[in-house]
Amino acid sequence: NTLVQIAASGPDSNAPTILYSLLQAISLAKEEILITTPYFIPGESLLDALIVASLGGIAVKIIVPGISDSRLVNAAARSYYDDLLAAGVEIYMYKKGFVHAKTMVTDGMVSVIGTANMDYRSFELNFEVNALVYDTGTAKQMRDIFYTDLQDCERVDPARWEGRKVYKKMLEKTARLVSPLL
Repeated sequence: NTLVQIAASGPDSNAPTILYSLLQAISLAKEEILITTPYFIPGESLLDALIVASLGGIAVKIIVPGISDSRLVNAAARSYYDDLLAAGVEIYMYKKGFVHAKTMVTDGMVSVIGTANMDYRSFELNFEVNALVYDTGTAKQMRDIFYTDLQDCERVDPARWEGRKVYKKMLEKTARLVSPLL
């Protein structure tokens, strides 16, 4: 049996329902969290949830664009990579064009598919809707797609990432300060 739950939120919402649904799915994961998103500016609560999951032994893998349509958004997103990489999260840059998918699969059981990016705008400012699909068959398909997409990605090497130029780190940290406005 397939169960589908809809999470919607926007500027007229009393709570960031989509963010809460993602946090819940992450907190319930036991083995694996697979995320694909074109915009990754998670904010502190989502960042902490992913770090805690990874430090707890859960495999966390994130596909982000190798080429972004906004340098400022890209810099803000990259400001979060240090903490994630240090916690063991695997980050992959998609090299076959711009990644448009907005998905998450946890433990091969729950799939999240929708319009929401992993960013402040999608959680608080934009009208967005995600479907949470509780079905192992759908999750297997989504997981297979994720691993197929990994073949067109380059994994971010933590040591090389740490060694990038100081001016890039400063630009990223500056972009992060204005990220709620992006």
